[in-house]
Amino acid sequence: MEERMEVARVCYSNLGLSFTAIIDGMDNETEKAYASWPDRLYIIDKDGNIAYKGAKGPGGFRPLEMLQTLKKVCPT
Repeated sequence: MEERMEVARVCYSNLGLSFTAIIDGMDNETEKAYASWPDRLYIIDKDGNIAYKGAKGPGGFRPLEMLQTLKKVCPT
């Protein structure tokens, strides 16, 4: 777990990320629940519900679909 945390710290720092990151446990329970391998994009609404679940990436990425959902979830 320490190695996972260190990799996350390095990535976070090098990429200049400003959002909250969560590290999956050694049982990979989150990866299993969200079927996120190899890549998958989600939008979680303010109530903690999945508002958007993208297809497996990168071939399944649909940025316009995701943008439409973001506009609904986070209206300006």
